[in-house]
Amino acid sequence: MFSIALGNVLITLLYAAPGFALCKAKKACADHLSTLSVVLVYICGPCMIVNSFLNMSYDLQMLGSMWLFFVITFALQSAFMAVLWLILRKRFGESAFRVLTIGAAMGNVGFFGLPIVSALLPEFPEATCYSAVYVFSMNILTFTVGAFCLTGDRRHISVKGAILNPTTLGVVVALPLYFLGAGEYLRDNGFSMLTSAIELVGKMTTPLCMIILGIRLAAVDFASLFKRPMVYLTCLLKLVIFPLFCYGAVYFLPLSFAFKASILILSSAPCASVILNLAEMHSGETELAANSVLLSTLMCFITIPLLSMLL
Repeated sequence: MFSIALGNVLITLLYAAPGFALCKAKKACADHLSTLSVVLVYICGPCMIVNSFLNMSYDLQMLGSMWLFFVITFALQSAFMAVLWLILRKRFGESAFRVLTIGAAMGNVGFFGLPIVSALLPEFPEATCYSAVYVFSMNILTFTVGAFCLTGDRRHISVKGAILNPTTLGVVVALPLYFLGAGEYLRDNGFSMLTSAIELVGKMTTPLCMIILGIRLAAVDFASLFKRPMVYLTCLLKLVIFPLFCYGAVYFLPLSFAFKASILILSSAPCASVILNLAEMHSGETELAANSVLLSTLMCFITIPLLSMLL
């Protein structure tokens, strides 16, 4: 399991190399990333979610497991941020501690976590659906608990943002297709080219996400990534403490191996880029957020393989 995890994490990180090289060669610019990010979030991400459900045959028990996965991941992320808030509440007037709190719980579970969990658990196709469900729960928290945690102001909670976002809409499209067994029907009735097209666009998600990350990495002062202790603390919490907290919470519960393994692997994903978006909107601690995303992504090639040894 360690070698499989290490190989897949390293391959995922290597996707960042072309973006890094293009930026250094002045062929790409970080100022132009907004368009690529829109393609990633609004097209590739939803296709990835739809493809995950198209590859699953409808099963009532599996549907119950996905609902339970949603509830547990939602509760674990909320609980971890609540614990950090209780510990750090006297320092919550400082934006850096607010960024740390959400950065420690919100991970890149879709763009980074999904391919890793698929590689580590190839015999469990439901693991990819768990990843989509995890992304769904995290996006709801992003615009509710995350916004409140970052600002301390309920006025910034956006129920509309929690519901009307590409991830939620992707799940809304995917679930009826899953109920109707659309994936199997399309493949068996001459529409395999359509499912293949959705799969191909969905598979673009991780490479495109990492190319964008590579361009961002090339555009920053590399030495600055290692200068702030707060960045190391955020990475420690997100890459080590949070996944151990999540895995410990479900370890003794009567759940399947795939369920528990997906919890561990997905919760060990690096900091989500959404924390940078929240920081830009609410706190101004954009450097800490950006550096936490970049450094945690670089460091996860060590932590994810080590954590996979617990399985």
